[in-house]
Amino acid sequence: MSVQYPFVNEPLPYAYDALEPYIDEKTMHLHHDKHLQTYIDNLNKLLEPYSQFQEWSLEELLFNIASLPAELQTGVRNNAGGVFNHRFYFENLKNPSGEPTGMLAKAIKEEFGGLEAFKEKMKAAGLSVFGSGYAWLVVDALGRLAIMTTANQDTPLPLGLCPVLNLDVWEHAYYLKNYNMRASYIDNWFKVVNWEQAEKNYRFCLGME
Repeated sequence: MSVQYPFVNEPLPYAYDALEPYIDEKTMHLHHDKHLQTYIDNLNKLLEPYSQFQEWSLEELLFNIASLPAELQTGVRNNAGGVFNHRFYFENLKNPSGEPTGMLAKAIKEEFGGLEAFKEKMKAAGLSVFGSGYAWLVVDALGRLAIMTTANQDTPLPLGLCPVLNLDVWEHAYYLKNYNMRASYIDNWFKVVNWEQAEKNYRFCLGME
């Protein structure tokens, strides 16, 4: 995967129809090939005249937004955020989904009381986003799981939080199939969460990967 400028839109790790019937093929084409590609194109254009930042990874750009030139900050927040958030979202989908196992399953039980309770809280977070944004499962500075939301293409990275899962609730993620019924989309998203990858993300956040 291209980790620095010029960024490239890498193929999905599965076929466009792999998440059917929960997330439809047409949405995946548009979401990956059009929406993500636009963020990549915009980010490359932004960084083109700034050679001093062209070796920075997405994570470095986002974590250090405050240290960027003022004229770059909003564009990087929106477009590097759009690339990071979409890549992370696509990487953490799989059909069939299964259930969490290992350390993450234990942590979910300890923090939320179990998988069903976690789903209720994650769904509530996704529904609470006004307009466009994301709900996240993150690891905080104390190593504990937490659920949070971000607006637009903001990420948890500048807050020092490490992402485990993200739920994209921009309308383009679900409108073709679910229309305005975000709750139905979220229910379907739970059926294609890649819990194996989420376990890897969780272990990475704890410094174990």
